[in-house]
Amino acid sequence: MQEATLVHFDNLANRLLILAVDPPAPRAGYGAMFMLVLFILGSIWIGVMANRATQSGGFMKGFFLGNRGLGAWALALTATVQSGGTFMGFPSLVYKHGWIVALWIGSYMVVPLTGFGIIGKRLAHLSRRTGAVTVPDLFRTRFNSPAVGLTCTIFLLLYMSFLMFAQFKAGAIVMQLAWPDSSELSLSEEATPASGITYDIALPGYKIKLTRYHIGLLIFSSTVVGYTLIGGFLGAVWTDLFQSLLMFVGVMILLYASLTAAGGLENATLTSLKHTGPGYVTGPGYNSLEGAPDFLPLTMAISFFIVWVWGGVGTPAGLVRLMASQDTSVIRKSIYLLSLYNLGIYLPLIVICICGRALIPDLEHTDEIIPRLALITTREWPAGSFVAGLILAAPFGAVMATVSSYLVVLSSAVVRDIYQRFVNPAADRSHLRIAAWCTMIFAGSLSVAINWNPVQFLQAFIVFSTSGAAATFLVPAVMACYWRRANSSGVLTSMLSGALTVLVLYTIGITNQLMQAQTKALTSFRPVFLFGYDPLIWGLVASIVLGVIVTLLTDPPDEDLVSRMFDVQT
Repeated sequence: MQEATLVHFDNLANRLLILAVDPPAPRAGYGAMFMLVLFILGSIWIGVMANRATQSGGFMKGFFLGNRGLGAWALALTATVQSGGTFMGFPSLVYKHGWIVALWIGSYMVVPLTGFGIIGKRLAHLSRRTGAVTVPDLFRTRFNSPAVGLTCTIFLLLYMSFLMFAQFKAGAIVMQLAWPDSSELSLSEEATPASGITYDIALPGYKIKLTRYHIGLLIFSSTVVGYTLIGGFLGAVWTDLFQSLLMFVGVMILLYASLTAAGGLENATLTSLKHTGPGYVTGPGYNSLEGAPDFLPLTMAISFFIVWVWGGVGTPAGLVRLMASQDTSVIRKSIYLLSLYNLGIYLPLIVICICGRALIPDLEHTDEIIPRLALITTREWPAGSFVAGLILAAPFGAVMATVSSYLVVLSSAVVRDIYQRFVNPAADRSHLRIAAWCTMIFAGSLSVAINWNPVQFLQAFIVFSTSGAAATFLVPAVMACYWRRANSSGVLTSMLSGALTVLVLYTIGITNQLMQAQTKALTSFRPVFLFGYDPLIWGLVASIVLGVIVTLLTDPPDEDLVSRMFDVQT
C-alpha cells in the first residue's frame, strides 16, 4: 500500500515536472475545428427555428422582443454577461495574481439579486404598460419626452458600437486558435493579423493575402450576423441559451481534467505557492513585476464590486432582456438559476487556472492558459482532440452570444427609434424587416472593416463602454421605475451628467497618457481614477445628485401620465 502511494506521487511529480518546463505549444487537432463547425451549424439551425416562432404577432415585438415570451431558463442563461473576457482576460488574471481574484469576481455573484430584484420586476411592468419595444422607446413613453428618447438612442448606439467592435476581433482570434495543426494558442488582443500562414486569393485584377485571422473574422461575422438576422431577438436568446449550456459543459470537463493532472486542489495550490509567493494565496494578490502596485487595493476592490454589479444591469442589452420576460414569477426563478450558473462558471475557472499555475508555472503569454490546458490535459484521452474542441468552443460561444445580443439592441434602436419614428412612421412589416436586416448587415460589415487591421487593447474599449452605459442609464432606469415625481428634465440631466462625467475622466486620462513620452501603461486608453475609484462611481454620483436636484427644482410630471405608469388600471 505504501509503495503504491509512493509510486503514485512519483508519477505525479514527474508529470508536473514535464509540464512545468513550459513545452512548445501543442497543436490543435482536426477535432477542434470539427466541433466549432458543428457548433456554427447548430446556431444557424436555432436561428431558423426562432424565425418560425416569431411569425405570429407584430414584427417589432416578435423580432426585437420575442413576443415577450422569455421563460426562467431563457432569461437566466441569456442574461449573463459572459463574453470573450470570461475565457481571455479573467483566466489570465487568476493565473497571474492567484486566489484574490475570487474576491474580485465575487461581486458578480450578486448581480441577479441586485439587477433582477431591484429593477427587473418594475421594468417589465413598465414595458408592458408603455408598449415599449426598446429601451429608448420605454424612456420616451414613460416621460412623454422625445428629447429623452433621442438622447437615450444616441448614447445606446455609441456604447453598443464600441462593445460590438471589440467582440468581433475576439471571435476571429478564437477561430484562428482552433485551426487544424495551429500552434497559435494566444487569445490575446495583441494578436496581429499579419501573424501566421497566409493564403493567396486571386480575383480579377486583384490578389488578396488572407491570414487565418482574416478567414476566422469572415466566418465568425457571417455566422453571427446570419443567425441573428434570421431569428432576431429570439434567435439570439435561444442560441445564447444553447451556448451557455455548452460553456458549462466545457468548463466542467476542463475542471476534472485540470484537477486530475495537478493532483487535486490542495496540491495545485501548494505547488503554485512554491512557484510564486505568499501573495498568491492571500490579498492583495501576487504580482511578479518588481515595484508594481498591488493587484487589488481597497479602492479598486470597491470599484470592481460596483462595476461588476451595476455595469451589467445598467447596459441596454441587460435591460431589454428584462423587458422581454413573461411575468414576475419568471424573473424570480431566473434569479436562482443565474446565481447557480455563475457559481458553476467562475469558481471552476478559478480552480482551473490555479491548477494551470501548478502545471505550467512560467507561462509567458498568460492568456494562453485555457487553450493550453484544454489541449495538454486531454491529449491522452480517447478522442481527446474532439474533447478539446468542445472546451475551446466555450469562448467562441461566449463571444457569439455577446455579439448577437448587441446586434439586436443596435438594430432595434435604429429601426424603432430612428427609422420608424422619424423616417417612415407608416412602415409596414416588410419595410421594418428590410431596415433591420440592412442595419445588421451594415453593422457586421463595419465591424469586419474596423477589425481587418484592428487597434490593440480593445478590452479597454469594453470597460469604457460598460462603465459609460451604466453611468448613463442605471439611475434614470431606477428613477423611471420607482419615483413618481421623476420628470423628463431630471432624467435627461441624470443621463447627460453620468455620461459626461465618464467621458471627461477618460478624456483627461487619455490626454495625460499621450503627453507622457514613455508610459508604462498597457494602453493609452485609460481614464483618471479620481481618488483611486473607477469613473463609473463618479458617473453614478453625478447622475444621482444632479438628477434629483433638477427634478425637485422643475415642475412635476403630468398626473394622468404618472397614474398610467404606477396606479392599478380599472
